[in-house]
Amino acid sequence: MFVGHYAASLALKKFEKRASLGILFLGVQLVDIVFFPFVLLGIERINIIENYTASTHFQLEYMPYTHSLLASLLWAVAAYAIFRWVFVKRQSVALVVGLAVFSHWVLDLVVHTPDLPLWSDASVKLGFGLWNNAIATYVLEAVLLLGALWLYLKSTSASTTGGKYGMGVFVVFLLLVNIVNIFGPLGGDSKVALAASALSAYLVFAAIAFWLDRKRS
Repeated sequence: MFVGHYAASLALKKFEKRASLGILFLGVQLVDIVFFPFVLLGIERINIIENYTASTHFQLEYMPYTHSLLASLLWAVAAYAIFRWVFVKRQSVALVVGLAVFSHWVLDLVVHTPDLPLWSDASVKLGFGLWNNAIATYVLEAVLLLGALWLYLKSTSASTTGGKYGMGVFVVFLLLVNIVNIFGPLGGDSKVALAASALSAYLVFAAIAFWLDRKRS
């Protein structure tokens, strides 16, 4: 799952409006933000294989430190602690940031092939495998994102013209990007290029979300 993760960011904003949407956008992708550097360092492993599933061109071979259930819980607890006692220092904000981080594993569980370990590199790995159906994967992410956008717009109000229309335009852009992500061809077999493009997207999308969110109250 890619843009569907941002549905959790938009939905959680409804429950704690003091939480930065930009931070929530980073939170839902935190384990992937850590995963790609780990891959480049040889700590975790990904194999680029064209059409490995109907929706992806990669095999997630070894990722216990980011994508296991235990690791996801620990990353979520760490995010909660940082926003509870270092930044912001509001329990409600820390809670939604922690939930944003953990939401990544929950949504990944639906789409991944069985490659999500419970802990370490446990022999039992989970994944419901929706990635094997590209259309169903795209529709699920679109429904989640559009539903969360509706919640976000209902719970906030625009303070500028950009605030009125900007987030809707941004979500449409994310859905267009996801067409390329799911149905597009393999762009190359470089893990460095894959990591760079993914990390750049996470940071740019978070920056846009932060900017647009400031135009709503």
